[in-house]
Amino acid sequence: MANFLANPLLRTPGRGLPRHVAIIGAGTIGPDIGYYLKSALPKIRLTLVDIAQLAIDQGLQRCRDYAAKAVARGKMSEAQAAEVTANIEGTLDYGAMSDCDWVIEAATENLDLKRRIFRQVEQVVNASALITSNTSSLPAARIFAEMRDPSRATVTHFFAPAWRNPAVEIVDWPTASREAIEYLRWLFCTTGKVPMVTTDDVCFMLDRIFDNWCNDAAMLLDRATAAEIDSVLSRYVHAGPFFVLNLANGNPIITETNTLQADEEGDHYRPAAIFRSVQKWLTVPPGKSVPVNAETASAIADRMLGILFSQSIDILDRRIGDPSDLELGCKTAFGFKQGPLDLMRHLGESESRRILEKFAAERPGMPVPQRPLGQYQKFLRHVLVDDVEDVKVITLRRPEAMNALNDEMTDEILEVIRNHEDDPAIRGFVIVGYGPKAFCAGAEIGRFVGMLGDEEAATQYARDCSRLLVHLDSMKKPVVAALNGMALGGGLELAMRCHALVAMENAWMQLPEITLGIVPGIGAMVVPFRRWGHAAETFAAMLGRAERVSAGKLHELGVLDALAGDIPALIAKAIGRVRELAECRADWRDNAAILPATLAFDPAAANGAALSRQVLGILEQAIRDAASAPTFEGALEVGYRAFGQTACTAAAREGIVAFGEGRAPNFANTP
Repeated sequence: MANFLANPLLRTPGRGLPRHVAIIGAGTIGPDIGYYLKSALPKIRLTLVDIAQLAIDQGLQRCRDYAAKAVARGKMSEAQAAEVTANIEGTLDYGAMSDCDWVIEAATENLDLKRRIFRQVEQVVNASALITSNTSSLPAARIFAEMRDPSRATVTHFFAPAWRNPAVEIVDWPTASREAIEYLRWLFCTTGKVPMVTTDDVCFMLDRIFDNWCNDAAMLLDRATAAEIDSVLSRYVHAGPFFVLNLANGNPIITETNTLQADEEGDHYRPAAIFRSVQKWLTVPPGKSVPVNAETASAIADRMLGILFSQSIDILDRRIGDPSDLELGCKTAFGFKQGPLDLMRHLGESESRRILEKFAAERPGMPVPQRPLGQYQKFLRHVLVDDVEDVKVITLRRPEAMNALNDEMTDEILEVIRNHEDDPAIRGFVIVGYGPKAFCAGAEIGRFVGMLGDEEAATQYARDCSRLLVHLDSMKKPVVAALNGMALGGGLELAMRCHALVAMENAWMQLPEITLGIVPGIGAMVVPFRRWGHAAETFAAMLGRAERVSAGKLHELGVLDALAGDIPALIAKAIGRVRELAECRADWRDNAAILPATLAFDPAAANGAALSRQVLGILEQAIRDAASAPTFEGALEVGYRAFGQTACTAAAREGIVAFGEGRAPNFANTP
């Protein structure tokens, strides 16, 4: 595969957003792709093309139904829904695609049919139009073999439900132009998808995982029922393979894809014969289970982890895809609770080797590791690293969690910085978030649940979470935060400790901790009042009322050094600040803290929600104590301890539990 920038949004493409998109195939997935595009780009013109008027009518109705459901659930206003469903048309006439910027084929998995479609498409579309196929398994080289100009064509493989599932594979095959691949990566990332590049091998990357996962599950039906298999596998996935097959009418798909893989790579990939005789599986939905005896459960787990690990290492050994994409794709596309490589790491090398050796004996011919298992773990899971001129750009990539920080991401950022901060060829670093919406949605609070009631554990946790920030404090080379979207809680605290901040014009910042019955313990009660004392009133409102503040306002206050209209411009401004700071960097840590004239918090958030008076009291006292601390380090310690104090409050317990349950906390019965 070609070497692209890891973050697709760092470079401006040669073409803009599409204005007219046609989707050929109004059956199963075509309308879902269309609805995703119209939701992300409501002003585009969308044309559904099919050979049957009924399919077109049903596809158009499905788009309208999706929009109506979004309104009913409060996800979309009536006006937004009207814009999304406007300018959508259906037709039997290929001529309607003549002015399209992009044509997506979403017909059935039939090579001859797809070739006929693309011969017709080439006759009517303009020379600049992009052409892609939604195939899940057929190589691009075969699909586009008869096109006059295949350089503008490739595979874009969506995953069901395409309007909601963020994963999409882009096939980087030898004939495709680099510009086309880069543009598609940019376009998908811009519209909220997570694009993953794969080579042009049959079944690409992710379907090798899913199809063989399902196939081996079917081969276990002589030992257990479908319900038993799905029940055991609920440890690893949110929905078992048989439940998903029922949902997607997937039996014919597995038969087709595994037959194709068997023809290419060996009979050990042949689909289970039972797929041809069963239409629906008797199984259990997610969250339900049936009893399974321990011996059977162990055999199921070993076999299914065996096929998962075998396919994963084969993908990496053959460089079909990137390991971080493999991990993320399995979680986003298929609902795995952990990626396969994380599962191997969790089980340990010895246990993973046992499972693979047992699997190899049961399934001769299946891939086996070509190197020590530990070598498959040597990659960055949650950050992307790009060289832009003489600056390292670190992208926080956890799109499934709005780029929220966890311990491993923090360690990876720190690892990249330490590996390069003494390199004379590197002037500095930029930290940016993945995608167009979020810099970082804060720090994950899952671990905090176990610390409720334990002040010392929570205090130490705050210290541990600060290890990256403390390193930034002492660095000689500059680090600039490029806020590409919202920055919340711990994400904003990370940005505060960078040596300069720039942001997108539509970005916003918030410290929502008080609404959860806790306080931001890794710097937000300290840094703003020493670094931006003139903005003390604004930061007090953010801390005590969870007030949301726009990038524009923080730029006016001098907290942000610059604003940008798009991400390439944002990165350019961030790099400019790196160069300026390399010459001179002010140290604000020893500044005297400046507090608002009146520091007293009302027990109500900016949105009107009631807050805990007890936690507000801890917050106010911590701000005052940190301001009077003789050293910056001492002030930080005040913040750590205040965070620990809140862990022992009833408000924190209510706030954290409510967050986990997806409800608003009720502090009425807390002090």
